[in-house]
Amino acid sequence: MPRDWRRLVRRFRDILQEMSDAIDHEGLYRLAEEQAGYFTTQQAIDVGMDDSTLSHHARDGGRFERINTGLYRLRHFPTSQHEHVVAAWLPLRAGGGVVSHESALELYELSDVIPRAVHITLPRSKRGNRRRTGVQLHALEQPPGPKEVRRIGPVVATTPERSIVDALASGSQPEQIELAIQQALDRGLTTPERLRRAATERSRRVREQLCQFLVGQGT
Repeated sequence: MPRDWRRLVRRFRDILQEMSDAIDHEGLYRLAEEQAGYFTTQQAIDVGMDDSTLSHHARDGGRFERINTGLYRLRHFPTSQHEHVVAAWLPLRAGGGVVSHESALELYELSDVIPRAVHITLPRSKRGNRRRTGVQLHALEQPPGPKEVRRIGPVVATTPERSIVDALASGSQPEQIELAIQQALDRGLTTPERLRRAATERSRRVREQLCQFLVGQGT
């Protein structure tokens, strides 16, 4: 190989090494570990990874799996019970999406129902988000406020009382709502007062049904 070519190859190798050193691989792995092994394209970019490097690691046999547009997973990360919820929520997180309705009840283990789709509530201004397989979007003019959400493991979800009232309003099975109320009260996750307050601005039907369930619980 000519001397000039050898010099060029060495320079190219050094550039690649500098590019690799600029990527915070450890930071990305720590972040993914907190998110059931998942991370978004934007999160990879934030630690210094460009699209070509991300695609390289997501090739067959690479470190990452491409799950969906903008969503990746560490290839050998252990599976977990609710990772499907994390995978549905993570791409919508930046737009203010929160896990809600029956999916939030599932996270709190307040219901026996396993929803056919992951329920995500987000601001109506973000309704342009394209439909995703296995995700049920609820776009609201007034989405849950800071006091109506909390962190559950790696995701942000509506509070137990908000989740129960949302599920009741959307037509969940009455026995599941009754079970959720009973479990939430027994475990100290909410109170009758907080449940009633969460239903204050809902329809008359929702308020009356909630009161009936609470009377049935002796509260």
